[in-house]
Amino acid sequence: MHLIQVDSVQRWMEDLKLMTDCECMCILQSKPISIEKDEQNELILSSQYSTCDSLQLLLKRAWIISTELTRIAQKLEKSRWQRVHSMTVRVNCHVRSMINEYNTFTRSSSEEMHRLEKLLIDKCSEFTAFTERCLQTEDEEMLKSMKSGVNETLTTVAQYFGQLIELVLTHEAQNLLRQIELSGSLYVTESAISSLFSLAQEGAHLCRIIAKEGGVIALFKICRQDCFRCLYPQTLRTLASICCVEEGMHQLEKVDGILCLADILTDNSHSEATHAEAAAVIAQITSPHLTFTQHLSSFLENMEEIVTALVKLCQEASSGEVFLLASAALANITFFDTMACEILLQLNAMKILLAACSDKRIVDTPYSRDQVVTILANMSVLDQCASEIIQENGVQLLMEMLFEKSSSGNPAEVAACERVQQKSAVTLARLSRDPEVADTAVKLSCIPRLIKLCRSPTERNNSDSVLVACLAALRRLAVMSPAGLEDSDFQQLVKPRLVDSFLLCTNMEESFV
Repeated sequence: MHLIQVDSVQRWMEDLKLMTDCECMCILQSKPISIEKDEQNELILSSQYSTCDSLQLLLKRAWIISTELTRIAQKLEKSRWQRVHSMTVRVNCHVRSMINEYNTFTRSSSEEMHRLEKLLIDKCSEFTAFTERCLQTEDEEMLKSMKSGVNETLTTVAQYFGQLIELVLTHEAQNLLRQIELSGSLYVTESAISSLFSLAQEGAHLCRIIAKEGGVIALFKICRQDCFRCLYPQTLRTLASICCVEEGMHQLEKVDGILCLADILTDNSHSEATHAEAAAVIAQITSPHLTFTQHLSSFLENMEEIVTALVKLCQEASSGEVFLLASAALANITFFDTMACEILLQLNAMKILLAACSDKRIVDTPYSRDQVVTILANMSVLDQCASEIIQENGVQLLMEMLFEKSSSGNPAEVAACERVQQKSAVTLARLSRDPEVADTAVKLSCIPRLIKLCRSPTERNNSDSVLVACLAALRRLAVMSPAGLEDSDFQQLVKPRLVDSFLLCTNMEESFV
């Protein structure tokens, strides 16, 4: 499950309440203090948390139980019976607390859920008793024979627990979608969409559950009603999360989601935030990392108007975030279909993207430059692209991108910088088949920079993909301008086979003299 990485002390402080509840459960054994139903206290308890908070608490408790079960299996493997028993008691308490907490904020548990709850509690009690007997047994042979029984019980507990969590999450997704479907209230619908978005952030499994229960259909229904226009950005953001799984994509295709997105993007009466979130959905469903985009046949039918709208969004973007979303969608589309590159040329997209790069307010991160250079690299396969690049000083920009460095040292940013360097070298290699581009690149001292990237591992952050791209670009420029290289560079980086030059550079000791 998705968990935000936080400081260990902070995590301990957050877990403290759960641990305290656990100790209480050991004493009270889940029995209420009062026999009579105290409705007022019940109301206070249930109103302490919103549905979203309660679900987060449930997921956190489920994560703790899942972790504990894994650790029990590890300790059992080593026959550390004292640890196995204490952890089993703890799991027993957590399970009871989780079920009590969930039943506090839900009022509509199904019979199947109650049946699974009882099965899980009974099996946890049996598990605790079993490990206690093992703890009291000193006969090694007896313990060995009991170990398989403990393993079997642990497997059953994990199975019942998994089934219960699956059922609970499905039940909650159904409740939220029912609210979205049936409520005419803006507040209730907004709250339900917000909770659904939080659920979707917990990972692909939750997204599959939401998609299977009709989440994509319900959200697109919202996007087709003018009375919910103010909720479009939030709804589209939730759709982008759910459509990371195949089930979400199938649902999107079923409800003509592409057509709906195209309508939103081309409707100038919508806010920039709505357009940006629609672009985010497009970026998600056309991601080259997904293996299940083949069935998006309707995308090709609407591609020209979608690409046109995205180029306009890039041109008019008021912030770096909006530009990033629009350019990411365009970058993915250029992978999705080659016809997109021809459309971009017709729309004069090269000029718009290169102009944006000179505005540090708009293209302000390596992530944005990564999207721009991806588009340039994919467009550079077209012969007409070379003249556009020269006309808009694109070679100068590509040269600057060869110097891309992370300012923060953040791993994601470092990876983005590597991609920028690699793709700018790839673009130079492709465009340098045109003598005019090659001549401009040589005049801008691209050759010395490419040599530096090849010879100095730190300059390319030890990236092999950057090295291969730089060697390819260097070889292309050397053909057009052999005088630009010293003999040693030519002998080591150009003349040998590419693989030999690659091996030479990867084994090269950097000189600090």
